[in-house]
Amino acid sequence: MDLDLTPEQRAFRDEVRTFIREKLPSEIRERLRAGHPPRKQDTVAWQRILNERGWAAPHWPKRYGGADLGPMERLILLDETYRAPAPLPQAFNVGMLGPVLMKFGTPAQCDHFLPRLANLDIWFCQGFSEPGSGSDLASLRTAARREGDHYIVNGQKIWTTTAHLADWVFALVRTDTEARKQEGISFLLIDLRTPGITIRPIHSIDGEHHLNEVFFDEVRVPVGNLVGQENKGWDCAKFLLSNERTGIANVGLCRERLDYARELAGRYTRAGKPLLDDPKLRADIAMLEAETRALEITNWRFLLTDSEQKRLPAFASVLKLKGTELQQEINALLARIVGPGGLERRSADEVTHGPIAPRYFLSRAASIYGGTTEVQKDILAKAIVG
Repeated sequence: MDLDLTPEQRAFRDEVRTFIREKLPSEIRERLRAGHPPRKQDTVAWQRILNERGWAAPHWPKRYGGADLGPMERLILLDETYRAPAPLPQAFNVGMLGPVLMKFGTPAQCDHFLPRLANLDIWFCQGFSEPGSGSDLASLRTAARREGDHYIVNGQKIWTTTAHLADWVFALVRTDTEARKQEGISFLLIDLRTPGITIRPIHSIDGEHHLNEVFFDEVRVPVGNLVGQENKGWDCAKFLLSNERTGIANVGLCRERLDYARELAGRYTRAGKPLLDDPKLRADIAMLEAETRALEITNWRFLLTDSEQKRLPAFASVLKLKGTELQQEINALLARIVGPGGLERRSADEVTHGPIAPRYFLSRAASIYGGTTEVQKDILAKAIVG
C-alpha cells in the first residue's frame, strides 16, 4: 500500500492549511494552543465558518450540506484542525446524530434537523449511559410509555457530556419492558427545555464541568421525535457507535501536543539552560514522535484498506488503545516539562500555558470514554483466541 499523499491530497492539505490560517480567529487559536478547552462560543463560531465550505460535516453528502469527502481527505482535515489548533466540529451533531438521521430518520426529520446540526443552530448531547448501564447500555432503565401522540419519559442519564450547554438530547429509552433487553429500546430526540427535565453538574477530576446527570420526570416527547422504528432503537445505537472511525486514533491531537511540548521545553529553563538541551528529554520527545508516526501509518492502513477492515474488524480497538496511551504519555510529558507551575489553576485567558495538570488528569478519562481500555482488550482477545 502506498502511504505517501497523492498530489491531489497534498493540494487539499495545503488548501485546508491556508483556509485555517486565514479564517481561524487568533484569540481562539491562542487559547487552544495554551491548552484551554474551547468555549461554546468558540466551537459555534468556528463550526459556522467551516459550514460555509461544507467542512463542518465533511463526510455528509453534499445534498445535506456536507462535502462528501473520502476517508483520506477527512483525515487530513481532522489532523490539520487538531494541529492548528482549532475547535473540532461538535461531534454529537455531525459525527453521531447526523448519520443516524440519514440512515433511519424520516425526510421531515432530515429536512428540519440536518441543516441546524451542521450550522450548530441546535446543540445536541448524548443520553445513553445510566447508573449501572455504562458498558452494558442495553440494560438501561429510562422508560417511555406511549400516551396518544406523545411518549412520557421517566428515568435518569449520567455522564452526559455538555448537557448544560445543549439544546436537545438524543436518548435511548425503554419502550417495551417485556422484550429482550436489546429489542425493547427506542431512540428519541428530546428538547431539553421540556418541563420535567433537571440537569445537575458533575465536576470531573480536572475540576471542570464537562459532565452531568439528567433526570426525566413525566417528560412529554412528541411521537414525531422517534427516530427509526419503536423498539428498534438498538439498531440506531449500534450504527451510531460504529459509524465514524476516522478520528479514533487522535493522531493530529498527539502531534499538536508534541509540538507544544517542544515549544515549552525551549522556553523553560533549568540552571540557565533550556530544558530542550537535556538529551534525555529530547530522546523522550523523539520516541513519542516516532510512536505517533507509527500510529498514523497504522491508522491510514486501516481506514484506507477495506480488506483490512473486513479481515480485522477488531483492529479499531488497537487504534483506540494506542491513541489513548499516547495522549496520556504526552500529557504526562507536558506536566513534567512545566513542573510545579502546571498545578496552578489558570485563567481562561492565560496563554503562557494553560491547565497542564488538569488536562493531564482529564486525559486519564480517555481510558473510559469511547469504550474502556478493558473492553477494547476483551474485544481483541476474542478476535485473536476466539
